[in-house]
Amino acid sequence: MLLAVVVHAADIQDRDGAKLVLAKLLGRFPRLVVIWADGGYAGQLLAWAQTTGGWTIDVVKKPADQRGFAVLPKRWIVERTFAWLGRYRRLSKDYEERPGSSETMIRLAMINLMLHRLEPR
Repeated sequence: MLLAVVVHAADIQDRDGAKLVLAKLLGRFPRLVVIWADGGYAGQLLAWAQTTGGWTIDVVKKPADQRGFAVLPKRWIVERTFAWLGRYRRLSKDYEERPGSSETMIRLAMINLMLHRLEPR
């Protein structure tokens, strides 16, 4: 389930967008220690996360000898979540004009998922 959501313009790099998301987590989840990310989040973000929130960002990379597709540890969780969100019509395309509206629709979709898990059909 989601801890924080930030929707931003496409001209912001993922590493910079990650800082926006992590800033929302400051002080809210004291048990959060390790954050998994893909290779696009390496670099200065790792040091920033450690000094700002005390988090360790564990970059999940594919093995150097890997050929073809293989499920990587922890990366499937993010992809699965994106697939769940894509099942909601308002999130299947970028219909919203304002980032705040998109963030709200993502929260509503996740609330719907949680409610259905509490009370199966």
